[in-house]
Amino acid sequence: MSRFEIQSFLEFAPAYFSYIHKSNKEKKPTVLVKILGVYRIGYRNFQNNTASKQDLLVMENLFYSRKVSQIFDLKGSIRNRLATTTGKIEGDLVLLDENLLKMTCDNPLYIQQYSKTVLTMAINSDTQFLSSHLVMDYSLLVGTDDNTKELVVGIIDYIRTFTWDKKLEMVVKSSGILGGQGKLPTVVSPELYRTRFCEAMERYFHCVPDRWYGLGRGVDC
Repeated sequence: MSRFEIQSFLEFAPAYFSYIHKSNKEKKPTVLVKILGVYRIGYRNFQNNTASKQDLLVMENLFYSRKVSQIFDLKGSIRNRLATTTGKIEGDLVLLDENLLKMTCDNPLYIQQYSKTVLTMAINSDTQFLSSHLVMDYSLLVGTDDNTKELVVGIIDYIRTFTWDKKLEMVVKSSGILGGQGKLPTVVSPELYRTRFCEAMERYFHCVPDRWYGLGRGVDC
């Protein structure tokens, strides 16, 4: 972790732990990958008598003891979100949003209606919390478990905040001052990032039809 990331975490940590505690106490769904701890490792080079240190943030291993064949890192954007698959070993390959969209033309990610409802509730709640603390640039990590035929999901990389340099980059790119014709920039505000993220996750996961699908449509309650 950089010095700035350490400072961001120290400011963010109390609210994060309070949110996780509240979600657990009230049994509300959350897909935030849990932070296990932040550690500082110090070591000395006895040959030149120099000392160094490194700060590490440790998070839960979402795919521990699972046989995951495909992994996606999803941000809700298709700009520069295509991973090259040529020459890559399947287990080491992390696919991105555009890879998923191409794949779902023939093989969509289907989930049960109940599962999608819980997933949507968790994503909406988690991203609202992150947005309120100016956190952005997070991803939804998705893995397909071959043994259980389940999708394993979790929001990762949620330490980075919306700093002044990102604000400046967003304004410049949006205005077209340096080119770009005023297109939506890759760097957006936390609120816009959340909106784009939630809308994309709603599109990425499809409900599998069952015998109850469509029941009650057109009926006034």
